Amino acid sequence: MLLNISFPNFTFVNHLNIVFLNLKPKIKLISGVHHGQDIVKVVFDHNRKIMELLKEQTTARFSTSLGCWYINKDEFILGDFFTVMKPAAYIDYSELKNKSVQKHIYSKGKYKTSYLKKQLPQRSRVQIRNFQSWMQQLRFSDNTIKTYSHQLQLFFGYYSDKKPEEITLSDIEVFNIDFILKNRLSSTFQNQTISALKKFYENQYNRNLDIENILRPRKSRTLPKVMNKKELKFFFSSIRNVKHRMAFETIYAYGLRRSELLNLKLQDIDTRRGMISVINSKGKKDRALPISRRWLEKVKPYYRAYRPRVYLIEGQYPGKSISAASLQKVFERALITSHITRPYTIHCLRHSFATHLLENGTDLRYIQELLGHKSSRTTEIYTHVSNESLRNIKNPFDDMEL
Repeated sequence: MLLNISFPNFTFVNHLNIVFLNLKPKIKLISGVHHGQDIVKVVFDHNRKIMELLKEQTTARFSTSLGCWYINKDEFILGDFFTVMKPAAYIDYSELKNKSVQKHIYSKGKYKTSYLKKQLPQRSRVQIRNFQSWMQQLRFSDNTIKTYSHQLQLFFGYYSDKKPEEITLSDIEVFNIDFILKNRLSSTFQNQTISALKKFYENQYNRNLDIENILRPRKSRTLPKVMNKKELKFFFSSIRNVKHRMAFETIYAYGLRRSELLNLKLQDIDTRRGMISVINSKGKKDRALPISRRWLEKVKPYYRAYRPRVYLIEGQYPGKSISAASLQKVFERALITSHITRPYTIHCLRHSFATHLLENGTDLRYIQELLGHKSSRTTEIYTHVSNESLRNIKNPFDDMEL
């Protein structure tokens, strides 16, 4: 009704519009570059509703190094973004108005996720839903189900004129060349697509794709980032909230993955036996870890102060685990407060635990057990980042008299 009222004072109307817009949180869209790729940064103050929309209805990812969410420019469509986000926030896209940027975003030859998914035939949609149900029954992780479904929707949307049973290995190779490489998508994207197709055809058609005959990029083995003990001390000391500090101290004390901390229940902590059980972790495996004496001294007063009901670290609702987003926000804030500028992630605490164990002389086989690694090759990567091991190597240059 308010919009139908005629105001003679247009300045007053404009002022009202500004007031109404300011009631919503603000999202600012900014052009940028990340890992050599053009991106659109999605900048906003912490807001759970916005984050949920970004995760569930866009291809946005969060970057710790950038300190914000972002979308690859090749995947970004301003109109689609407005449709999803406008009910939740006021969108400032003034910094995207540069003509060259707009041309890049709207270029017809560019990769558009929403366009390809709209081309997906109904039959393929049904088969992908059936495939999702199969993965859920086999307890695939939520991330794997989401990733595989996304890759299949793009692939069969690209080949919308073909039935899935007509797809050949040469079609997959063409997709690699004309779609993945042409759009400068990552080697991870390429490998995920091939893995998704392999599982899909095994499930839906009882057909084994001859993967060995498809060229696949090698998986990069980047060295893990490790926080030294001085950085860890600054990091933990910067966290004033006892519950938040306990969360990150627990990750470091036991080399936990983030999901393992979020799922850690009070019943999994056996102080009499001096063991913590990590239940149903990656690879559907359980493992037992010896309790740290120093950690036990700190967890007792934490428990008395916060009285968690089910999980060791609970969020604002009793009996419910803290959310991954909240944990991430606290971690980023602690990095800033402790004046640590390197682009660390929560997972770096796990890397630091493993590396410091190695530097203390712990055998690699035990480290493998503590971390829950299936293969010793995964654990061996820490030998490349151990300062103690590297320092013990005698440099031949030191023997030269120059």
